Amino acid sequence: MAGKVFFVGSGVFNISYLTLRGYYLLSHAEVVVYDTLIDSSLLELLPINCLKIYVGKRGGKLSTHQKYINNLLVNHCLSGKQIVRLKGGDPSVFGRLAEEIHALIQTDCKYEVIPGISSALAAPILAGIPITNKKLSQCFTILTGHNLGVLNWETLAKNDTLIILMGMKNLSKIINNLIINNRPSNESIAIIYNCGSSRQMTITGTLRTIVNQIPDNYSSPAVIVIGEVVKARNMSSSFNLPLADKTVVITRSHESSGQFKFQLQEAGANIITLPVLEIVPPSSWNKLDMAIQQLSSFDWLILTSANGVKFFIERLQELGKDIRILNNIKIAVVGRKTSDYLKNFYLKPDFIPPNFIADSLIENFPENIDGKKFLFPRVETGGRDILLKEFIKRGASITEVAAYQSICPKNINSEIWEILENKQADVITFTSSKTVRHFHDLLKKISLNNEEKNILSKLDNVYLASIGPQTSKTCNDLFGRVDIEAKEYTLEGLTHQLIDYFS
Repeated sequence: MAGKVFFVGSGVFNISYLTLRGYYLLSHAEVVVYDTLIDSSLLELLPINCLKIYVGKRGGKLSTHQKYINNLLVNHCLSGKQIVRLKGGDPSVFGRLAEEIHALIQTDCKYEVIPGISSALAAPILAGIPITNKKLSQCFTILTGHNLGVLNWETLAKNDTLIILMGMKNLSKIINNLIINNRPSNESIAIIYNCGSSRQMTITGTLRTIVNQIPDNYSSPAVIVIGEVVKARNMSSSFNLPLADKTVVITRSHESSGQFKFQLQEAGANIITLPVLEIVPPSSWNKLDMAIQQLSSFDWLILTSANGVKFFIERLQELGKDIRILNNIKIAVVGRKTSDYLKNFYLKPDFIPPNFIADSLIENFPENIDGKKFLFPRVETGGRDILLKEFIKRGASITEVAAYQSICPKNINSEIWEILENKQADVITFTSSKTVRHFHDLLKKISLNNEEKNILSKLDNVYLASIGPQTSKTCNDLFGRVDIEAKEYTLEGLTHQLIDYFS
């Protein structure tokens, strides 16, 4: 298959602003070459075997050389790969797109450009500032604050509205150039930080006052808007989102945090992903393989997680079995997400318990289980045994096999630890007892002297949020409390409970 490079604009710093075309290409990419200012959630859309290459550039920091980036794209394209070149905002707006395309043309590589939403257009809108206005602004100019010497400041000073990217380092020089060329010093100006994220913040003032209004700890990324349209600013609806000022830590694995993260971001939360689970194959496939070979002898297949579905189906296919053989066995699932994941393989469960939990599966099972044979692919260690015990108690024959392992990572990312250490997180969410235990173990590893009081002190000013009663019990056992518990024991239920709580 011929290689091709897709230049995808990721939009502003929020996965919600990615185009559908960009979403499709990311979810089918073989290689992604990505920049700095993108939402990390975008990388969770990639296939598991996709090669991820970071080539970010930031002013004043060590950056990837452009020639190296060009060579990366050419080499992977010539090897027949489908590559996504993921750029912040829109690829064509100050993204050095022309240089990379030129390198591809020189080597006869195919390419396609997919537009994105530029922060130059999105930032004013998200800050409640109209870019044009019948009375205040008939035109606007977009420029960068890098090379000021090549710009015609006499002309720029007369333009209705100026939108400046990457200009914070030279803000004082930009203002002086405008005032020298007769731009009024009382002209309105807005500086919009972290456009599109829950940390977005807007500072307004005049050319004369703005420099002294900027807090010391604020820097790029920021978009500067200069013009009378700033006076027409009205408060954007995004400021009224229920979780707009909350930093929420998700303790799920990278593979399973995407949808939950998206739901919380839609409510305005700033999300930090702290994976306390790593999902890997079981230590041995032997028992699962034997069970699959004897699949026709079972009456029911029980699946209690999306991971269980994923590894079971993949192993089925790895052994050369047609997935249609599952039409001859009834399937019971726990949880809406498990059911939804099953639909990816065009399979429909025969039974879903009403309360989305394992206990409810037993209480509401649709037929007499005495004498029935059940296959239960599950996590290798650490799972609850209530299903196994209750089915056996009621006369069922149940074959329990390891389909995957859920292990604890070796350490906490240093940037996330700094957030916890400085008590900058508002909420930590737990979606299983195992996430609670692994999080506790990671805190214990990194805390001084491993003293319990030292571990608990890291959580003094943070809310602990649980998906359900069993997870809450583990929270209480290890941390002495749980502050928020979902009424419906699903990710959606936990999201709704957080929104209700903070509303």
